[in-house]
Amino acid sequence: MIKKIPLPISGVMLGFAALGNLLQSYSESIRLVCGIISLILGLLLLCKVVMYPSMIKEDMKNPITAGVSATFPMSIMLLSTYIKPFIGQKAIYIWYLGILLHLSLIIYFSIKFILKFNIKKVFTTYFIVYVGLAVASVSAPAFEKTNIGTAAFWFAFTLCIILLVVVTYRYTKYKEIPNPAKPLFCIYAAPVNLCLAGYIQSVQTKLLILISFLAILAFITYIMVLFKLPSYLKMSFFPSYSAFTFPFVISGIATKMTMAYLSKIGYTIVFLKYVVLLQTIVATILVIYTLCRFILFLIPEKNEHSVTQ
Repeated sequence: MIKKIPLPISGVMLGFAALGNLLQSYSESIRLVCGIISLILGLLLLCKVVMYPSMIKEDMKNPITAGVSATFPMSIMLLSTYIKPFIGQKAIYIWYLGILLHLSLIIYFSIKFILKFNIKKVFTTYFIVYVGLAVASVSAPAFEKTNIGTAAFWFAFTLCIILLVVVTYRYTKYKEIPNPAKPLFCIYAAPVNLCLAGYIQSVQTKLLILISFLAILAFITYIMVLFKLPSYLKMSFFPSYSAFTFPFVISGIATKMTMAYLSKIGYTIVFLKYVVLLQTIVATILVIYTLCRFILFLIPEKNEHSVTQ
């Protein structure tokens, strides 16, 4: 089973780590369960890294799986906030580890794929590599490191705008997407929402016009993805199903943070609470559904046993 674990399971790991934060206002226990599931998935993936390093090395030669692998350090950053209540401020070293791993991956990815740029090999996974660093800005307040969080936000925001142009051009100009990569379109909902959440969390002096711009753009990308989602759910299982997790969770988190911030400065927008509720329900269902599909994929079928015997 360990050998069969696909690298994109780290996306499900990230989805649960983020889902716990989205559901925290409902129950601290539910948040803890989500954190435990995320940790278990991470440990299983680490087992594969140790036991089958050659397979991981081969995966990292592919721009899609190499891009998705960035969800692992993103998960580490989020899980460090779960661990903090148990080990105190020492959890910051886990947070730093996540940031360093992510920066290392950005360097590797840039050398491996950007220097040999091919527009036809560009996928939404590019967002994960470069904009994913904004998870540091979302989690920074837990360690009182909003200065690092602010730097991470501006880096991610700049790359987000550039990549929105590049990735959109690729998907518009070259529409031939192989079936295993089609669900990755859902990642479109993640970058702007992640930047919005990071901006609200870490940047001290906020501009309402920038929050408004990000919130509107984030909602547009969310609706785009939601419109395409049913067709992807009808497809056969692919490890790219992991794209059904974090993008929908971070959308709910970003809307929730936006609603809270606007209310704080005197702008109460009532309908946003219904949007948050709907996004929370959708995200929760999709994350649980995706985990179930991965489990079914990993469990050996009876006929496999009979063949090997």
